[in-house]
Amino acid sequence: MYKSQNRKHWKINITSKCDFLQMILQSFDLRCKCSFSSILLNMEPIAHLVKVSLPNYLSELPIPNSIGGWFRLGVRDWLSLIPPTALLAGLGYMSYQAFCPEAKKTIKARVNHKIKKDLEKVVDTIDIEDITEKAVFCRCWKSENWPYCDGAHGTHNKTTCDNVGPLVITKKK
Repeated sequence: MYKSQNRKHWKINITSKCDFLQMILQSFDLRCKCSFSSILLNMEPIAHLVKVSLPNYLSELPIPNSIGGWFRLGVRDWLSLIPPTALLAGLGYMSYQAFCPEAKKTIKARVNHKIKKDLEKVVDTIDIEDITEKAVFCRCWKSENWPYCDGAHGTHNKTTCDNVGPLVITKKK
């Protein structure tokens, strides 16, 4: 780890709270301007990381100059490319999650949001004799004409990327 070259020595006799705080902060490689509200972090380790360590690491990666060079890489070379590739993939995924509206779609676990919510379980019975030619029943729970389908599954499918459709029952002739 990189450490500051011009590190100050501590005073043995502490005369104020600020001297005590300054002694503690210097032990952690931090600097203080004798006030509790103006504590500044030492940026030298971060600057060394950005200016020296990271460029040295990246310059030593085995990135070939041509497409054919990728096929000549050895196992050790491929293994050394895993960490930066994983980092870039993670940053790309987090950027996608943060900025792409398609990534923010959430599928809710509950499907019934409005029909007979006072009951523990929704059960409807229809007598087969009451069906004239055919009956179309809702399976998406969005119909305003429950239990019959009114086509609300079309909007539901677009917003949730689902593929639900109605149940069609026809009477044999």
